[in-house]
Amino acid sequence: MTTALITGSTAGIGAAFARRLAADGHNLVLVARDTKRLREQATELHDRHGIEAEVLTADLATDDGIAAVEQRLRDPKAPVDLLVNNAGFGNKGHYLEVPMADELKMLKVHCEAVLRLTSAATSVMRERGRGGVINVASVAAFVPRGTYGASKAWVVQFTQGAAKDLAGSGVRLMALCPGFVRTEFHQRAGMGTDNIPKWMWLDADNLVTAALSDLARGKSLSIPDPRYKALMGVVKVTPRALLGGLTSRTGRKYGPR
Repeated sequence: MTTALITGSTAGIGAAFARRLAADGHNLVLVARDTKRLREQATELHDRHGIEAEVLTADLATDDGIAAVEQRLRDPKAPVDLLVNNAGFGNKGHYLEVPMADELKMLKVHCEAVLRLTSAATSVMRERGRGGVINVASVAAFVPRGTYGASKAWVVQFTQGAAKDLAGSGVRLMALCPGFVRTEFHQRAGMGTDNIPKWMWLDADNLVTAALSDLARGKSLSIPDPRYKALMGVVKVTPRALLGGLTSRTGRKYGPR
C-alpha cells in the first residue's frame, strides 16, 4: 500500500486530497499546525476507509517545522510515494500595506518549504525509481498581482524546471494551479468573497480528481478547469502592461475588502 504526505491537510484543498487518497486506499501522513484537528481527521479517515493515517504537527513557517517534515520524507523504513505541498496562506492588503514579517513568513511557507520538502522527497524517490510530487500553486502565478502571485509563480517555475531535470527517473512533479476554491483560505486572510462571481468558484473535490488525473498523465502543469484554462489562454496573449492594469483593478473588485 502506498503512502501520501499532505501538508495543510486539515482544510480546503489539502483535506480534499486526504479524502480522495484515503478513499483510493492510500495510507496518509497528515501535516498541519493544529494537533487536535489532525487527530480528528486521522481518526475519521481511518474509520471510514480502513487506512493508516499518521499525524505530524509542524509549522512550515519555522525551520523546526520544515525540518520535521524533511526527516519524515527521508525515513527509509516508511517511504512516501506522493508528496502534496499544499500548505499556504494569503495576506490581506496591497504591497507595502502588509508587514514585512508577514511577507517573509509567506515566502518561507510558499517557497522555502516547497523547495526543501520537494528536495527531501525526490532525492529518496529517485533512488527508488518512482514517486510523485504535487506542488499547489495558483492561477495568480500567471498575472502580476503582488507577493502572493509572485510566490506562486516561483512554485510553478521551480516545479516545471525540476520535472525536466528528473525526467526519466520515474519521479513525476506537477504544479497545480487552481482558481477560486471554496475553502477557509479567504476567511483566514480576512478577505471578503461576496463580490466574487459564482462561476469563478471551483469545487475542491473535483479539483483533486482533475489534478490526480493530470499527474497520472505526466503533466508538469495542471490548470484543472476549462473556465480557468480559457482565462489563462487570454492572459498569455494580453500585453503585460495592459495585464498589470487589469489585474490591479480586478484585485480591487474581487480581492480583499
